[in-house]
Amino acid sequence: MTYSWPHGAQLALSIVVNVEEGSEMSLADGDRGPEPVDELGVLLKIPIRNYGNESNYRYGINEGALRIIKLLDEHQLHVTWTAAALALERAPHIAQAIRRRQDEPCAHGYRWIHQFRLNEAQEREFIQKAVHSIEASCGVRPLGWLSRYLHTEHTRRLLREEGFLYHMDDYSADAPFWADAGGAPMVIVPYALDSNDMKFWTAPSLSPEQWLKYAIDTFDCLYREGLTQPRMMSLGLHLRIIGRPGRIWALDAFFAHVRAQPNVWHATRREIAEHFAAQVPASEAATPQIA
Repeated sequence: MTYSWPHGAQLALSIVVNVEEGSEMSLADGDRGPEPVDELGVLLKIPIRNYGNESNYRYGINEGALRIIKLLDEHQLHVTWTAAALALERAPHIAQAIRRRQDEPCAHGYRWIHQFRLNEAQEREFIQKAVHSIEASCGVRPLGWLSRYLHTEHTRRLLREEGFLYHMDDYSADAPFWADAGGAPMVIVPYALDSNDMKFWTAPSLSPEQWLKYAIDTFDCLYREGLTQPRMMSLGLHLRIIGRPGRIWALDAFFAHVRAQPNVWHATRREIAEHFAAQVPASEAATPQIA
């Protein structure tokens, strides 16, 4: 399976900006409990609204998004926004920025909830609602999908049947590949958790300096490997996390580092999936992997 990136690029760099704020679990939206993911690590097991955590998420919409968009504009980076559809409905200024920048909207569910609890019919409806909503918000339908970490045995087949090009729920490789999606192939554009800014919440002792070094080390390693094989780096970001005043500088520094390197393809995940599919027909791929 031999292929290359456009214009002889040594590395494909995929920046992924997650938009989840406003679609997380909340009693106000009829959920049985509050959102459990909290920067303080406070897990409430009683049905009470966590107003503090709700405001922490709103920070991403009110403040963090503006800082991230400003940096993307300054560094002229083309990115993928993995968005929970309801989050864009409630934050139209972010959808407008995606339109203006001609970035790629990717579906992160209709809401930022666990779809593994849904039966097949409910999951199909969940996917369809996300498609229709994001298309209305951004003017283009999403062709990629990222679950809230867990998905079902039906997910890839449902995505294929609903017209999706690629799936992101995989962490097994540093380059795209074909996998089985219920009897037919689908492109997998793998994601990465180790370099994700969510580490600031899951590992509270992590400093911006440490995160930046890890991100640059990841880029540099894959960039070197790209001399002999196709390599791709994913960097996952969150409005409410990296968008904080004490962290945003680290993202700026990472962008400056990668923009200074030659032969890097700054691509959306849709562009990566389309290029891979054109270069490597599914019939020529290795045995498809099973979700």
